[in-house]
Amino acid sequence: MVSSDERRLDVLRAIVADYVHNQEPVASKAIVDRHNLGVSSATVRNDMASLEEDGYITQPHTSAGRIPTDKGYRLFVDRLSDVKPLSSAERRAIQSFLEGAIDLDDVMRRSVRLLAQLTRQVAVIQYPTLTTSTVRHVELVSITPARVMMVLITDTGRVDQRMVDLGDLVGEESVARLRTILNSTLAGKRLTDAAAKVAELPESAPNDLRDPLTRLSTVLVESLVEHPEERLVLGGTPNLTRNAADFPHSLRQVLEALEEQVVVLKLLAATTDSGKVVVRIGEENEAEEMRSTSVVSIGYGTRATLLGGMGVVGPTRMDYPTNIAAVRAVANYVGDILGR
Repeated sequence: MVSSDERRLDVLRAIVADYVHNQEPVASKAIVDRHNLGVSSATVRNDMASLEEDGYITQPHTSAGRIPTDKGYRLFVDRLSDVKPLSSAERRAIQSFLEGAIDLDDVMRRSVRLLAQLTRQVAVIQYPTLTTSTVRHVELVSITPARVMMVLITDTGRVDQRMVDLGDLVGEESVARLRTILNSTLAGKRLTDAAAKVAELPESAPNDLRDPLTRLSTVLVESLVEHPEERLVLGGTPNLTRNAADFPHSLRQVLEALEEQVVVLKLLAATTDSGKVVVRIGEENEAEEMRSTSVVSIGYGTRATLLGGMGVVGPTRMDYPTNIAAVRAVANYVGDILGR
């Protein structure tokens, strides 16, 4: 026999499901008609009264219908017994789309586009933090006898290209020696450690390479230092306007807040473990402008290293099970791709 607490939770689940789908307050008769709860309309009304008294649902106006509160959504999310996994076809489509990426920037762009399409929310992904990255390789490509293109490649797939004027004419043999010096010193080093090593390079360089190595080091340090303005990619912002009714007084504030990278980084701050989904609902969000939204976020990376965070932002009236499944699936594939 179902306990009264379990039955009330079933009523709450029915209210959440119907309100998310229809965006209309849910009445007891609709719950009895649409959901096979095995109880009378009078019992459902009593359960709704109890849920309202406890703050899980509320009556937005004088109609007979009720809608979930932030507290109600929280209980719903906390008691999700099962998040429906994506279908095999959906997983294959995600894998194929992401593995078609040509570099890290393309992976980031494809990820937010995919998440926005799957969830119909605003998607955001944080670039792999440079403090956890290591130098994989530094390539020098001669453009002219006095100019090279320097390419920094990290273990997370980040590729940074810079043009460097060497001042004097430098032959291919000298370029090869410079390449060897840079890679023997920097390969395998964390970017923060590599930046310190680069500053020391000119002091120990052969006399004939000291000037070009000084010029290369000056430019290379810029690539090794964290660039906060490059750390986030957003996609699907127009999806918020599709749900404008969910933000009767605050849509503009939400859109402006999303433009502030600091605000968005704070939304992802709870993602401290790869693979762990965090859901923050309404008032649980630190930024006041975001308290009409919910954020579903997750850390992505390898088993050993958290590289960054990603997630979706939308109204509190969102399809939590679907969004959680989509965020988790995309994060898994991004972590696998960057890990390889």
